[in-house]
Amino acid sequence: MKFIVSSSLLLKQLQSISGVLTTNNTLPILDNFLFVLSDSEVNISASDMETTMTARINVDMAEGEGSVAIPAKILMDTLKTFSDIPVTLDIDPETFGVTLTAGEGKYKLAGQDGNEYPQLPGIEEAAAISIESDILYQAITKTIFAASNDDLRPVMAGVFCQLSEEGTTFVATDAHKLVRYHRNDVTAAETASFILPKKALNQLRHILVQDEMPVDLEYDNTNARFTFRNIIMTCRLIEGRYPNYSAVIPSSNPNKMTVDRLPFLNAIKRVSLFSNQTTYQVRFKIAGTELILMAEDLDYANEAKERLVCHYDGNDLEIGFNSKFMVEMLNNLGTDQVLLEMSEPNRAGLISPVNTENKDEDILMLVMPVMLGA
Repeated sequence: MKFIVSSSLLLKQLQSISGVLTTNNTLPILDNFLFVLSDSEVNISASDMETTMTARINVDMAEGEGSVAIPAKILMDTLKTFSDIPVTLDIDPETFGVTLTAGEGKYKLAGQDGNEYPQLPGIEEAAAISIESDILYQAITKTIFAASNDDLRPVMAGVFCQLSEEGTTFVATDAHKLVRYHRNDVTAAETASFILPKKALNQLRHILVQDEMPVDLEYDNTNARFTFRNIIMTCRLIEGRYPNYSAVIPSSNPNKMTVDRLPFLNAIKRVSLFSNQTTYQVRFKIAGTELILMAEDLDYANEAKERLVCHYDGNDLEIGFNSKFMVEMLNNLGTDQVLLEMSEPNRAGLISPVNTENKDEDILMLVMPVMLGA
């Protein structure tokens, strides 16, 4: 089994799937890439048992066929030192030893039998939809930051996906903040819902091209598979019932503030530097056309206050929010202005974009308040 391929092409494909690899694998063979050679094509896979990514590349020359597991770190580190030159990988069918030849250099690695690599997951009786790459990228980027990091509540450590004939909704929450991202232009023939794991979505986001290239999504009760260009990613869905997120979104919010997003964002960043570094609380005092942002850290005698102009319709209100959450949300809204809807100092606030250009997109962000004096 032998093939020749461009070093830069091979490295690029390895880097695109290497994010799946972890350092604490229960199976040592998962520290390797699986190479499967057939005709003039090589399929390279990386897996952590929960998520598997496969890249397909055409090679310049191939002899024989078969599979071998090659140590990931040393292979990538070696390829990084080359300029764009042809490299030859020659695999001994008896010992699975790998000889890598490049220019005047020859390097030997200890490979393993590819048949010992865990079987790649399949999809049974799959349903499928197609999503444009840039839409999927936006859906992941605008929701994943709100997913929980709490391993004790695994259903909240992913992004909830609801498919129907009316559209597709992506939801993420950690009980302190929530994002609901809906697309009218992504529809499915049958209603379905599942929870996609955060790690898999992060890997996907890093390699998605932000254009109109279609991404095929297939799913069953256990796994989801994303296929685009020469990449296939399969991930195990998170088991369990997602919380009823609609129940926590307040329906009556009489106090509405419209403000320019970037000045608002930058003011929160500045004022929060002076806040308590446990609660990150920034106090909002809103009256008329004036928004005053205040923060203090009594332990260090730090204090900050900044005044902004806004358009406000409602009763005078003083409410506290976690500034880190607010910054994350405002960073993920692209409009010039945002709308902040509130009711009481102890009730959640809703943030949404104003005058969004995309009529097929609907995004709502919820942030719980930090009690004043906390």
